[in-house]
Order: sequence, then C-alpha cells, then structure tokens
Amino acid sequence: MSPRRDRPVALITGAGRRVGAVTARTLHAAGYDLALHYRHSADDARALADELERQRGGSTLLLQAELAELPALPALIEQLLAYYGRLDALVNNASAFFPTPLGTATPQQWNALFASNAQAPFFLSQAAIPALREARGGIVNMIDIYAERPLAEHAVYCMAKAALAAMTRSLALELGPEIRVNGVAPGAVLWPSDSKPYADQQAMLARTPLQHAGTPDDVAGAVLWLLRDARYVTGQIIRVDGGRTLSV
Repeated sequence: MSPRRDRPVALITGAGRRVGAVTARTLHAAGYDLALHYRHSADDARALADELERQRGGSTLLLQAELAELPALPALIEQLLAYYGRLDALVNNASAFFPTPLGTATPQQWNALFASNAQAPFFLSQAAIPALREARGGIVNMIDIYAERPLAEHAVYCMAKAALAAMTRSLALELGPEIRVNGVAPGAVLWPSDSKPYADQQAMLARTPLQHAGTPDDVAGAVLWLLRDARYVTGQIIRVDGGRTLSV
C-alpha cells in the first residue's frame, strides 16, 4: 500500500461524463484527491483527469472497469489503496437508464439495470468498508426521485433505484458510527441523451415549484455537503428536485 496521503480521497463511479464529471470537479476543488472510474468513456475520463492534474499534480487516478463484473469491484479498491493509501469517500454515481415497457422487458435488461443501480453499489461499498471505517468516511449513492414516484415505462429502473434507496438506509444502520451513508435523488437536472420531446420537458418543469431545471452543480453541491459538512447526517436521501416531488 502507498503511504497515506494527507488529503482526503474520493472514488467516483461513472466519473467521465455528466453529473459524475461535475461531482469530480466539485470535490477536487474542495481539496479531495480522486479515483475516477469509467467504463467506456475513456476519452472523457482522460480529458477530465488532465484538466484536474493541471490544477494539482498527482491528484487523480483513472480506473477502468465493467461494474457488472463482480470480481472487478474489490480490485478497484485495491488499486486505489495501492496508489493513495486511503479512501475517505465513495460516490456510487454510475447508472444505466433506459425504458422497459411492460410486456417487452427482458432478463438482460433487468440484469443491466440492477447491476449498475443496485448490485455494483452494494458490492463496491462492501469492498470499501475497511478503508472507509479507518477514515471514518462516507458513502453517497446517486438515487433518483423515480425510486419514490415511478416513471411510466421504466419499471425495472425504478425498482433498481428503490433497491438502492433501501440499501442506503440499511448500510447507514449497519455501518455507523464510523461510516455515514446517504443518498442524493436528483429531479430534472440533465435530460437523457435520447431526450424527451421539448413539450414534455416543459410540462414536467411546470409541475416543479421552482419552475426551472436544476444543474449538475446542484447535485454535486449536495454530494459535497453530505461528505464534508453533514457530520450528523446518515441514512438520509436528499431530494435535489426543485420541489417536484411535492406536486401531484
């Protein structure tokens, strides 16, 4: 194992793009060194690491893995500890998202959605427990408001995120007092790459009390707060949704 670093270290899954990349920039600016996991987004992950290295040399480690392959998960923690000597924070951000209309859903779709949204976060967290316990660190799981209020034609995704919400509370109960475990449930922050029609987006925002979409920075700020500042918060899921779950 490498000599223990002075700065806290965070592992972010799915860090190459979108909310994961913004979260990485936010934690890095707050003084964290980072292990940036990616699956296919190698170019994005390398560009992000280069950007952060220009700001602070030796502050990033790139880790490529398919999170559905369970033996890869303890290996990620081992590689991180060999490089940094410590782990203070785990952000389970990587997520698959696609529709599974009833009558068409397949076992392969079930496996893909549960692997990224429930199975990998659980077994990666389990592998990280000794290091996080030593650091008295924290876990933040990226959930979704759809875990609580399902999205039509996305039953399997919603079920997987609901499992992640239950996992968040269960691990908080079992891992205290050394490790705090919380979640962030974004609302309309980034539209999927196969974006819904503009009219649907506007209708969704019209039902949101704040009347506008959020940003990845809003989500990243909640992650940072839970990891760094919320020392007496565990087992909670923070909705970053502009109040959308209040509407009917």
